Amino acid sequence: MTAPIQGSHPRHGLDEVIHAPVRFSIVATLAAADKAEFAFVRDTVEVSDSVLSKQVATLEKAGYVAVTKGYVGKRPRTWLALTAGGRAAFADHCRALRAIAGDTTD
Repeated sequence: MTAPIQGSHPRHGLDEVIHAPVRFSIVATLAAADKAEFAFVRDTVEVSDSVLSKQVATLEKAGYVAVTKGYVGKRPRTWLALTAGGRAAFADHCRALRAIAGDTTD
């Protein structure tokens, strides 16, 4: 049995970590800002705290998201931000999606 050939189809440019719908939504939300509060991302993406936590952990492990914890007054807060690598991976992923869809403007 021979190994599959890595072709030139744009799907090879998709990032498996980002491609999952919830993770893609998280990264897209974070791409629009320097950082965002956990609750804002949760509400924007319309997921529960536990789902967001699990998906952010996957993105953090991949080096795509940085998590910062702190306080606003006496209330604990968590902020999420894309790393430089996360921004680059998101841009590459979007470029691959546009190529698959036949958009050649990029």
